[in-house]
Amino acid sequence: MSRDLVLDEAVKQHLRTLKLPCIARDFRELGRQAREHGWTEEEYLLELLEREVQQRGINVAKQRLREARFPAHKTLDQFDFGFQPDLDRDKLVRLTRCEWIPAAQPVLFAGPVGTGKTHLAIALGIEATKRRHRVRFFRTDELIRSLTEARSSHEVTRLTKRLDRVDVLILDELGFVPFDRTGAELLFNLLAGRYQRRSTVITTNLAFSEWGRVFGDDKLTAALLDRLADGAHIVTTGGTSFRMRRSLPEATRAEVETTQERAPVRACGAGGDPNVVDPRA
Repeated sequence: MSRDLVLDEAVKQHLRTLKLPCIARDFRELGRQAREHGWTEEEYLLELLEREVQQRGINVAKQRLREARFPAHKTLDQFDFGFQPDLDRDKLVRLTRCEWIPAAQPVLFAGPVGTGKTHLAIALGIEATKRRHRVRFFRTDELIRSLTEARSSHEVTRLTKRLDRVDVLILDELGFVPFDRTGAELLFNLLAGRYQRRSTVITTNLAFSEWGRVFGDDKLTAALLDRLADGAHIVTTGGTSFRMRRSLPEATRAEVETTQERAPVRACGAGGDPNVVDPRA
């Protein structure tokens, strides 16, 4: 075995021990480039380290994406704004920068069924994983069932602590499935514990004035909405379901859209901005 091969194997062995796989893969080729272009030793070392750091960031982001357990891969670029012309696209683009996460601010999506709320919530979650934030997606009824089962087995504290490590907790379809008083209290305690500490994203088809009948307690609901309203980014969607638009005849779609216009799902916030909702209204 030649001296170069012996050296290569020794270097690779040490790099495996130090868990530097990217450097182990690239050091020989980069060494050749360094000699050809007259890099200094420091420039060569910096290039190796930057590649290792970049690859580790990619690996962490992929791991965060797997851990999030999204039901589908949805991005903002895939969202059909033609079906939602009133949405503030610039606002959504700003939200994809994820500056609301270190600020521990909530994001709420409210609107009729099938108008893109889940798509937008997943899109924000995916952007968060790219920035290596811990994200977890739940349908709200599934999370409440997990909390209730954990309470029955005296494991609710452990589950709550595990969820508390999540930077962005996404609760989809709040209000689709009713839950009992125990479930309401468990969900309230979880969300109240995240207040000003961790970010939560919620999608709902209910007007905020209707949350009381889901939680079954007006005081508890008011306390929760008060916390969620503090610093929240609130986006409302409207119109006919994307799925309905694709499947219904044009005349039927027009009738449904007219009905929805007569019975809006939301109340506008200050200034009448259709993309801002006051959850305490």
